[in-house]
Amino acid sequence: MRVFVTGASGWIGSALIPELISAGHEVTGLARSDASAAALTEAGARVHRGDLDDLDALRSAAQASDGVIHLAFNVGLALSGNFQGAVDADRRAVQALGEALTGSDRPLVMASVTLVLEPGRVGTETDAPGLDPADAVGPRARIVPEQAALSFASRGVRASAVRLPPTVYGDGDRGFLASQIAIAQARGVSGFLGDGSNRWSAVHRLDAAHAFRLALEKAPAGSLLHAVADEGVPTRAIAEVIGRHLELPVRSVPAGDANEHFGPLAPFLAFDNPASSVLTRKLLGWQPTRPGLIEDLDEGHYFRSLPTPAAEPKGHHGGTS
Repeated sequence: MRVFVTGASGWIGSALIPELISAGHEVTGLARSDASAAALTEAGARVHRGDLDDLDALRSAAQASDGVIHLAFNVGLALSGNFQGAVDADRRAVQALGEALTGSDRPLVMASVTLVLEPGRVGTETDAPGLDPADAVGPRARIVPEQAALSFASRGVRASAVRLPPTVYGDGDRGFLASQIAIAQARGVSGFLGDGSNRWSAVHRLDAAHAFRLALEKAPAGSLLHAVADEGVPTRAIAEVIGRHLELPVRSVPAGDANEHFGPLAPFLAFDNPASSVLTRKLLGWQPTRPGLIEDLDEGHYFRSLPTPAAEPKGHHGGTS
């Protein structure tokens, strides 16, 4: 297939390109910068210049493809305090991609997040988020572009959504885990909120890339999928590994001090977001093979070249193109 990928030079996208090429697909990636274009060319992909706000560029690339995988999300805009603006841009991009594929029976696979689900219980692929999209705020607002993508299933598009867990980890990660490590390094304590029993689901980036490839090839129209390997890892367990490697005390951070201590990471650390992928594994034949989150974190690669202390994650879930 000729596959158009947004976010192709991002954290997951850079793993997805070789996954697709090794399966015999031709890849064209969206690039908004010379650096992104060079990275795509080096990886063996073609380059389509543009960004998520260039809807004509998105439509033309989708029309020329046999299928689309939409990974890009404007993390920079979201972390600037305008999360809703990033969600609105994502919705417009999904709409443009879907319109370009309408009536073609070609696949449109978009990246969503498990955080749209009701917190505090193990979410499954059949669970509705349990909220009106108009009332969704913060990360849960990403239900809006997810539903926009799935609406094209009734318009002749093999549309599906792959929900990603709060952390997509692996060697080279500069997202949530790297930011949590940098905060611990800067604060002199590896912190967690409350009693640390709230859980993050997780997946290795290479397993996530494999899930997106299988969704492109196999997922029926209207599929909701979970690229989840670890169903739920307590945030205290993550803090304990970080503390051990940095030789720092591990402590609970009071709720009132969370924003000051963790910065933009605080709301995400407060989520209890376990999720199951039983149905996805059965439907796609997807089986995660990489180390789990704690095992991967304990391998030490996150600590060999410590990031400059910072209070913000620099990218997550594919990033921007």
